[in-house]
Amino acid sequence: MTVMTEGRREQADAEARSQLQVLAGEIRRRRKERDFSLEALSALSGVSRSMISKVERGEAVPSTAVLSRLAEALDVTFSRLMSPATDREVLLIPAARQPVLRDEETGFLRRCLSPVLPGRGIDMVLNTLPPGATAGEFVAHRRGVSEYIFVLKGRLRAVIGERSLVVEEGDSLYFEADAGHAFTNLGAEACQYFLVIDATRLR
Repeated sequence: MTVMTEGRREQADAEARSQLQVLAGEIRRRRKERDFSLEALSALSGVSRSMISKVERGEAVPSTAVLSRLAEALDVTFSRLMSPATDREVLLIPAARQPVLRDEETGFLRRCLSPVLPGRGIDMVLNTLPPGATAGEFVAHRRGVSEYIFVLKGRLRAVIGERSLVVEEGDSLYFEADAGHAFTNLGAEACQYFLVIDATRLR
């Protein structure tokens, strides 16, 4: 049993390193596509130049808040930074191949469920927040971006702009995401919720 546990841990570590390299490569590629220097991306995103450089070299795991700032500055969705695009219209993504990002500081897990297809503007993510943890503050998206939430398990506080709402298990929430927003687990157990980011009106 000990050997199996250790083996699984090593496999998980290897997958995390692989995902970090994908993320690093996508951020670097998209920055260069837009002809942004590290300084320019730093100014646009509010993320320090040194942090961006470390992320691009695969030396640092960005927090969810940092990643959302970089995605917004690069004009892409979260999922597009987590995996390269594919042209296939029918695509099965096995659980083992779904990109997962863990915030080392809070333990916040984001599992990308939607494929990255050219010309699409939908992100579907399964989020897991540990008890009492917060997802961090997400910067406002461009006007026209909407978000949908369904709480699968637990109890979630959502702060959108100056409004604060409690989303119970089984509840759904819709909001225009052109204001800063943050999420906190109010329960004593992990909170799982589906998040859909819809940017199709921008296309």
